[in-house]
Amino acid sequence: MKIRMDELIQSIAVALEVVESRLLGASTNHGKRIAVLCSLMGKELGMDNEGIKALTTCALFHDNALTEYILSEHKKNDAQGINFKLHCEYGQRNIEKLSLKSDINGFILYHHERADGRGLFGKKEGEFPVGAELIAIADMIDVKYHLQRVQPGNIPLLQKDIEAQKNRCFTKTAADVMLAILNADTLFLLHDENINKTAAQLLPAWESEAQDETMMNLADLSAKIIDYASVFTRKHSIQIANKTWLMGVYYNFDPTTHSKAYLAAAMHDLGKLYTPTEILEKPGKLDDNEFNIIKDHIRGTYDLLSVITGFEDICNWASSHHEKLDGSGYCFGKKADELDFISRLLACTDIYQAVSEERPYHPARTHSDTMQVLFSMADKGLIDNKIVKDCNTVMADYSLKDVPSPLNGF
Repeated sequence: MKIRMDELIQSIAVALEVVESRLLGASTNHGKRIAVLCSLMGKELGMDNEGIKALTTCALFHDNALTEYILSEHKKNDAQGINFKLHCEYGQRNIEKLSLKSDINGFILYHHERADGRGLFGKKEGEFPVGAELIAIADMIDVKYHLQRVQPGNIPLLQKDIEAQKNRCFTKTAADVMLAILNADTLFLLHDENINKTAAQLLPAWESEAQDETMMNLADLSAKIIDYASVFTRKHSIQIANKTWLMGVYYNFDPTTHSKAYLAAAMHDLGKLYTPTEILEKPGKLDDNEFNIIKDHIRGTYDLLSVITGFEDICNWASSHHEKLDGSGYCFGKKADELDFISRLLACTDIYQAVSEERPYHPARTHSDTMQVLFSMADKGLIDNKIVKDCNTVMADYSLKDVPSPLNGF
């Protein structure tokens, strides 16, 4: 069964917006509104389906690198605060890895440019692509006017402002096409209570096999977004994915199962983007309320992934990684007979990575020290003893080392 890429991209974008809202105060459904506006403008300009698919994907992910930058070393070394040029550069680099069929060169890189050259890179009208022009105008007017609640009576004010900023903030092409599609019907579609249905109707539907390069690279991008939620988890999801892939090689998984297991591992903590950073990075023991908040990330992962057509197995595996064979895990309280092999495998690779990597409450641990924890849990009947023994064999060569990415072979 093929996977609906458009649905997956929208779910990842929703999770990204949670972090963007916490860090920068972005409004709810900001990315979806930008994507819908870009879809409408793209159709008005006569773009084909592939072009609109690429444009709306970039719109949904236009701020994909904010977490990467804000929690990176660059933030610490930047006396001026957030360097938005780097956020644009990283974002363009990330989106290009998806290998979209239509040209997206500069769409995210230049989405903060202005028609008169006052943008981050000093590009003037005609010096950056139309895709960037459309994302820029949609982004700016949504941030300024909060389109999720603007009423039809305010349309003349929006139109007047757009006209006034033509050839200054907005290029002529972007301003004219925005004015062409900005009406009462459009505003209705953008309101929070309507935006999910709107996105489902107006954003191009497209599918992919689990093992396709675009799908695997999307998983890698989502892992990067998740991991940069905290300085202590910068490699967590991607290393669990890489370790799961390595175990799949050992078990000789068929190509589809192998890729699906990688996808589940890469996205298993998607719901953790809802978790406040101060809880993720708390150096001491969590209190009961804080631990309950941490446990809720599983429900968040399930809610985000369960709406994706063709993602049923992946959602099940991803949202079962804290379950235990005796039923003492969370958040569904599954027992051994409800946990299939890959659910058990992800539980083991997740524990291995969490125990071995540096955390606020413990230093990085060697393979030998990590395996002591896993063997102890297996002896108590919490995790699969056979898989733990296999992890001991396969991971021995990677003590205090990262497992390389399988994507280098794609």
